[in-house]
Amino acid sequence: MHTFQLSLRMMLRDLRAGELHLVGLAIVIAVACLTSVGFLADRVARGLDREANQLLGGDLLLRADHPWDDAFAQEAGRLGLTSTGTVLFTSMVSTGNAAQLVGVKAVGPGYPLRGHVRIAAGPNQADAIADRIPGRGEVWLDERLLAALDVSVGDHVGLGRLEFRIGGVLTFESDRGANFFSLLPRAIFNAADLADSGLLVAGSRATWRLHVAGEPDAVEAFEHWSKAHLGRGETVEGVDNARPEVRNALDQAQRFLRLAALLTVVLAAVAIGISARRFMHRHLDACAVMRCLGARQGQVLGLVVSEFALFGLAAAALGSFLGWGVQQGLARILVEIMDTALPSPSPLPFFHGLAVGVVLLIGFVLPQLLRLGRVSTLRVLRREIALVETRSAFAWLAGAAALLALVFWIAGELRLASYVAAGFSFALAAFAAAAWAILRLLGLTRKGAMFGGSGWRYGMASLVRRTGASVVQIVALGLGVTALLLLTIVRGDLLDGWRAMTPPDAPNRFVINIQPDQRQALTDFFVQQGLQAPEVRPMIRGRLDAINGREVRPEDYENERTQHLAEREFNLSYGGRLPDGNVVVDGRWHGSETAPQFSVERGLAEAFSLKVGDRVRFNVAGRLVEAPITSVRELEWDSMRVNFFFIASPGMLEDDPASLITSFRLSPGNPRFTAELVKRFPNLSVIDVDAVIAQVRAMTDKLVLIVEFVCAFSVIAGFLVLFSALQSTHDERDYELAMLRTLGARNAQMRHALLAEFAVLAVVACGLGGMGAAALGRILARFAFKMSYVPHPWPLVLALSVGVCAVVLAGWLGTRRLLARPPTTSLRRLS
Repeated sequence: MHTFQLSLRMMLRDLRAGELHLVGLAIVIAVACLTSVGFLADRVARGLDREANQLLGGDLLLRADHPWDDAFAQEAGRLGLTSTGTVLFTSMVSTGNAAQLVGVKAVGPGYPLRGHVRIAAGPNQADAIADRIPGRGEVWLDERLLAALDVSVGDHVGLGRLEFRIGGVLTFESDRGANFFSLLPRAIFNAADLADSGLLVAGSRATWRLHVAGEPDAVEAFEHWSKAHLGRGETVEGVDNARPEVRNALDQAQRFLRLAALLTVVLAAVAIGISARRFMHRHLDACAVMRCLGARQGQVLGLVVSEFALFGLAAAALGSFLGWGVQQGLARILVEIMDTALPSPSPLPFFHGLAVGVVLLIGFVLPQLLRLGRVSTLRVLRREIALVETRSAFAWLAGAAALLALVFWIAGELRLASYVAAGFSFALAAFAAAAWAILRLLGLTRKGAMFGGSGWRYGMASLVRRTGASVVQIVALGLGVTALLLLTIVRGDLLDGWRAMTPPDAPNRFVINIQPDQRQALTDFFVQQGLQAPEVRPMIRGRLDAINGREVRPEDYENERTQHLAEREFNLSYGGRLPDGNVVVDGRWHGSETAPQFSVERGLAEAFSLKVGDRVRFNVAGRLVEAPITSVRELEWDSMRVNFFFIASPGMLEDDPASLITSFRLSPGNPRFTAELVKRFPNLSVIDVDAVIAQVRAMTDKLVLIVEFVCAFSVIAGFLVLFSALQSTHDERDYELAMLRTLGARNAQMRHALLAEFAVLAVVACGLGGMGAAALGRILARFAFKMSYVPHPWPLVLALSVGVCAVVLAGWLGTRRLLARPPTTSLRRLS
């Protein structure tokens, strides 16, 4: 008979017998998890690339934290390019009864150069592409802002010193980002009104953007020219790095998705390896009979390899199709975050899924199948001949090599892959060593103990006699329990710890853009409204220019965060009183001393390798200010108080342009306070921290939902490991029980022996899994999330108790029918 047909018949027979169910399910789950992540990442990348020009509002986008020099627009015009400017900042839009923090965009003529803006005549009405920008004195508000202020098209709202007429409902902006600014309600008005509005004053935070569009060659020439003339705080974005805030947020989510995929693949590989080993042992006799009937070694090997090749490809294809279906649902959530349609995915992730299935088969199934091909014909007469077969160490080493290759490929970055590989390697070694030591101790206890009865002794003897198989079971069960606890109990503890980092009485409002001549009037207003006078602190914009006489350049630092800090401007302050929540950990606080000196925040000091005695120089509005560092402060960023990286001594920065900032806590029962404050001081911006956190959390929750959905594959893979580990010694137990019952052992004794064996396996594995999950949770909290980890003991104890009961119950349900089967039937089946 043709090899393919015979292999197909063997596969169908083994499927009906249930021999391939665990292997197939593990492959499907691993491939589905990986391909769902792959399809999703592919669609996001293709969507960003396809709409890069629209995301930029032009073919090239220049950003700065200050107005652009006219030379850039003039150079663009000289090259035949079209250019326009926009300014982004936050401010308050107010009516007579309400006020709302918004993201304001002041736009110049021709905006946008690429893409479009859509407006409607009113809420819930059909929109259309706008063929103009707002006129002088006109503002476009989005529907969320209209609802918050309870206004309609045609009404007037206040922005700074001006009153604007609402000219339309803003429904879509092709260049809207996904950062803090874009989370706020949006208002767009004509840039010609910006100066008269008084919205931007000294110290105001704003982003000035220059959009450029035209012929590709001219755009490329302008890009080269502009990069050669960029100053501090100025960047260029092209189609290859459009929407960095979207890419960064999605890259972070994709790291979690890849981590979940890695965990799923690792657990599935363990389940496949255990199941393949059991398949090999159960088919040794059949392959030996085939050899006796004339089949050559190559024919036997060809049949079993062909069987698994057909089955593996079918399972991997099913997993790829399942992954495609899963990403269809997840993509709908991402569309809401990106606010743009995603293109159809390419077929590449489908073939990646097939490749993963093949690698899992080659690494964890093929080494076992090679042992089947080398089975001796003498096994038909002497079953113990299997003992001289090649040891399984090679099989597990081959599987480990394949798994390591998959880890580095799926992770996509060396650091993540190294952490995962090192973590699992350490966990495997630690679990195996602990399991072996415990089994050795149980062997000594069994010899000298008189308690527990014969059932206990039989159970312990069985575990100790199969030390190797028992260690494999304990390690597999421990990994499964660790994964399940990490994805459930520990994850909840980490989230609770994060939420608890913000004190319940923390300020929930920030007021920025306060001018020095408004300090006393603002304090008096708070007192008149029955609130405690806030602590108002000066804020001066300055750029770190040099450290110990050496110029600060972003390219001199390897850390990405440090590079960003070296590029940006800092908010500096001065004063003699140590702010609340600040603790000096090195040096001494300058107090009321007027000698020039700085105090630096500890985290920033570590980023730039600063220490007490170093001299730092700042460029403050063109004036160079240099002084030594005399103290290092540790502060509570999560306290929501006003905090600064650098605080100067009194007398250093008083003459520099400054605005003031403060924070306070507003109770829910005083909703009109903000509206009254903005009405009294129109230039102020009041940031509702609760509302901002709620909006950020809403977007984050969508990404978390995607990650959690993918983590469901890891949970299923964890259960597969548990089940395959329990099934791995099913045949040995069947044979042992039949022999003991033939020699006169009673069912009650065997029942006690099985329960004792499963109980020890469950307690040891769940105990190791619990300790592993707690240790990993502490490591993640300290090094990844930079927070303290305080596990809730009772949920963990409850979960471990349930785990022990579940393992014992699953083991008992899988073997109890063996006690009801006549011993002769079992011996006949296994002999």
